Amino acid sequence: MEIRGVWMPTTDSNLWRSRDRIAEAIAFLAETGFNVLFPVVWTRGLTLYPSAVMHRTFGVEIDPRFAGRDPLAEAIAEAKKCGMAVIPWFEYGFASSYNCNGGMLLEKKPDWAARDRAGNLLCKNGFEWMNAFYPPVQHFIRDLILEVATRYDIAGIQGDDRLPALPSEGGYDAFTVQRYRDTFDRDPPDNPQQRQWLQWRADILTEFLAQLYRDVKGIDENLLVSLSPNIYRWCLSEYLQDSRTWIEREIVDLMHPQIYRRDAKRYQQIVREMVYRQYEAQHLPRIAPGILIKLGKYRIGAEDLLQAIACNRACHLPGEVLFFYEGLRQDNDELAKVLRSHAYAKPAAFPTAAELKQQAIAQQKPRFHPPGLSAIGDWLKRLF
Repeated sequence: MEIRGVWMPTTDSNLWRSRDRIAEAIAFLAETGFNVLFPVVWTRGLTLYPSAVMHRTFGVEIDPRFAGRDPLAEAIAEAKKCGMAVIPWFEYGFASSYNCNGGMLLEKKPDWAARDRAGNLLCKNGFEWMNAFYPPVQHFIRDLILEVATRYDIAGIQGDDRLPALPSEGGYDAFTVQRYRDTFDRDPPDNPQQRQWLQWRADILTEFLAQLYRDVKGIDENLLVSLSPNIYRWCLSEYLQDSRTWIEREIVDLMHPQIYRRDAKRYQQIVREMVYRQYEAQHLPRIAPGILIKLGKYRIGAEDLLQAIACNRACHLPGEVLFFYEGLRQDNDELAKVLRSHAYAKPAAFPTAAELKQQAIAQQKPRFHPPGLSAIGDWLKRLF
């Protein structure tokens, strides 16, 4: 068993334009050796499936580009033909828009806006945010996720660095400030990085996740809750994502830390730090890092990709998820051909929820010594 995943966004990609394109892409991925897909279903404040929740709340059933279709259902049907698991990806999470001043969501529901210390709409790296601490916002996101979990034949659901998340500069809206006053009888600190204030807000998101986890398992205990935060502790200090607590509390089944580094040695350093200093051995079967293979004009080299995969295996990690699909198609499918010939040459089954639990139990043993470069080199030799 291995986790061999790939993210399928709408940004910089044409695969969602027709069912034929979806079918070709999924058949290609199956032939390459992948066994799980993460298709985007919530992005830029719109869904890639007909949503009763969106229609009821905002009067918009689906992204207008896909009117009359159900791209998620199309992807699931094509994946079934190839024996692949599907875990819908709620890419935007609590973000409302990108460089759109809140977009349609906050235009229709301005009271849902997150606020920074100055009272401005919370914006970070171009993304504008809904208030992840506000119950109506939480209920909306929860309802979207449960709608998908209920209606579609899927392996699980996925959040990322925006779910559950909020930039740590947020939390200064009237609702959250009053909640803090009611709890501590004082105003929140001006410094958003003050430890107690930061952890208090992170704990609210952790409790949201805990309830969401229970809700998803209530639909089907075999559904996986997959999350892809940034690396710890950066994800905590910058986006209030206490990912180590999530995995310790067992409110996440699979975690894919976004180790998006363009230097192979730095990638290996972060993996080894994560494996041998941040997480216990029994948690490792649940961790399959995210690897950046394309962003803008950047595309990872084939040797660097194989080194990253070899590092994962040498560190006893069960797999990886690649960001994103189009990187596999560049330069006449170069990366896909390399994976097909080496790292993914032999087929591997995607683990079930029960198998992940069994692997975690089996890993409850003293820590092993971190592998050196020679161990990673040995794994590279096995890939060839």
